[in-house]
Amino acid sequence: MAILVRDLPAEERPREKLLQEGPAALSNTELLAVLLRTGTADRSALHVAEEVLACYRERGLCGVAFLSPEDLSKIRGVGRAKAASILAAVEFGRRLASARARVEAVHSPEDAARFAMPRLRFEQREHFAVMLLNRKNHILAMHDISIGSLSSSIVHPREVFRAAIRYAAAAMIVLHNHPSGDPTPSREDIAVTRRLVRAGELLDIPVLDHIIIGDNRFHSFKEKGMIS
Repeated sequence: MAILVRDLPAEERPREKLLQEGPAALSNTELLAVLLRTGTADRSALHVAEEVLACYRERGLCGVAFLSPEDLSKIRGVGRAKAASILAAVEFGRRLASARARVEAVHSPEDAARFAMPRLRFEQREHFAVMLLNRKNHILAMHDISIGSLSSSIVHPREVFRAAIRYAAAAMIVLHNHPSGDPTPSREDIAVTRRLVRAGELLDIPVLDHIIIGDNRFHSFKEKGMIS
């Protein structure tokens, strides 16, 4: 017979443990069990939480960010309401990370990557974005230009520079993510970069860098000498 959370000593129940010792004292499984609140008639919230975390075990805790509502709802003991709670917590954490990564001015590839990492790291499709800068390299805005596989037909200079002109940007950094987690550029990435750099030279809005976001790592074309 499965041991339910209510059968555990009070100090071992995730919710009570959180209130007494603080959230940092809880394991990943226990934190997720607090979000789930309940399990099933024969499985505790802790057991359900373990199954959720096992879905993307090879990617670690970050794998939860890749689960869809449909994926979560298939796990016995989750359902749509609990799936919504989990995904809301993931998004809340992502927004907290973005707030902490606030960058006023970009002085290095690390600054740009730190600003973009929370937003792009966990996307399951490729997002191509443009970071618009003023003359002091302060960030004016960052906008998605396209979502999907990166190609020269999808990432057209017209769309990229339309945003730059609208914000009267002095320069820009283009970015996209690799859902695989590996930021190594492809031949298509290199071709798109060259095309955008040439367009920037013609319009006098230089493309300072192209940064590919991976899983907590990034590739900078500028840093690697691939943009002069």
